[in-house]
Amino acid sequence: MYVQTPAGLLVRLIHVIGLISWAPSCRVSFFPAGHRYNLDMAARMGLLYHPVLLASASSSSRALALSRARLPYPPTFHTYRRSASAAASPRLRPCRRLLPARAMSSSETAGNPYAAELAAAKKAVTLAARLCQAVQQDIVYSGVQSKADKSPVTVADYGSQILVSLVLKMEAPGSFSLVAEEDSEELRKDGAEEILENITDLVNETIVDDGSYSIYFSKEGILSAIDDGKSEGGPSGRHWVLDPIDGTKGFLRGDQYAIALALLDEGKIVLGVLACPNLPLSSISNLNGSSSGDQVGALFSATIGCGTEVESLDSSPPQKISVCSIDDPVDASFFESYESAHSMHDLTSSIAKKLGVQAPPVRIDSQAKYGALARGDGAIYLRFPHKGYREKIWDHAAGSIVLTEAGGIVIDASGNDLDFSKGRFLDLDTGIIATNKHLMPSLLKAVQEAIKEQNQAASLL
Repeated sequence: MYVQTPAGLLVRLIHVIGLISWAPSCRVSFFPAGHRYNLDMAARMGLLYHPVLLASASSSSRALALSRARLPYPPTFHTYRRSASAAASPRLRPCRRLLPARAMSSSETAGNPYAAELAAAKKAVTLAARLCQAVQQDIVYSGVQSKADKSPVTVADYGSQILVSLVLKMEAPGSFSLVAEEDSEELRKDGAEEILENITDLVNETIVDDGSYSIYFSKEGILSAIDDGKSEGGPSGRHWVLDPIDGTKGFLRGDQYAIALALLDEGKIVLGVLACPNLPLSSISNLNGSSSGDQVGALFSATIGCGTEVESLDSSPPQKISVCSIDDPVDASFFESYESAHSMHDLTSSIAKKLGVQAPPVRIDSQAKYGALARGDGAIYLRFPHKGYREKIWDHAAGSIVLTEAGGIVIDASGNDLDFSKGRFLDLDTGIIATNKHLMPSLLKAVQEAIKEQNQAASLL
């Protein structure tokens, strides 16, 4: 059960005393330096400003100095509830380092029509990943194992979506439309006040720790930011597509998950980023998707026509990556979902047998599989949800372009390209398969044969 910590109570008292809502029809300096922000828009978003920042608006450099020094919000407090066992653990104090500003890579500058959007997307998922990492550490050490309404994973899910929405509104050019997994319905119900407070505290703490924006969210602003993700997408216009935490079960276990963000432009995915905080920066070396001793935390990014890159979440120089060149299925390995509830392992086993694949499956959670496949950690990805499940576009939007820009192919079981232009759901046949151009003909044949045999066997029951 969540209870407000003493630090959280202090933060709340300081908010009441020291911060005011401000919505004049004027403009003040906003951070990063050079950005201008309309305060009446901020008020509608539920963003609250500290008066000292307004008083220093005439000098952006002075405002920058004051933004963290005088903002009455303690940047070192964790104000979401930890269990007693978690609070007692000395290992629980996450590293709250500030990431340096990212230098634009070659793909972000030379000939890239989506350079500004890519930079905003990378910043958004990196900030969300920082929040998620802090919460996951507490989950692992406190033994939380469910996505109940008041569990920390719910806090992280909402918090991640809010931070991504904020950064995109502040940094990305053009109109804003977001197709995302979460909405605020549950948080508006009676009894949800406590978890809403926890989300508000954690989001505001993360913003202050980052230092890019001198703002904080009110509770109503939190709810409004979550509901920014209610767009239906579709074939016209631009729409961001977000899964704030892809791989909830992996997140709970302390294993793989991803913050997955893509840009849909006139019905086509043109940009995608995957923040994978627990994925090794180098190749996966064992069956649970880990690699001992290597740097952990990978950020994959791809823009249409510009290829795919990977860098560390700590902002190492990005490196171009490509899928493997294996052309014999005997030498291939394949990825599938960790949870059997998410994909039919019996069907994928039949497909592997038909192909002659010798290696056992590599089972990991989330769209991290797309990133690993894009850099050649494996050769094949198979996903066959159980009957009745409808794939959402955020389950594959970012991962699919990360793979295709690395030279891979992603199709459904009938051989059709994935169509992200039909709203929040993917209309596809049976499942999704991905590999390189050499293996796809034999893979598709094996998939269709295995599905036919499965259907024939089911009809006899």
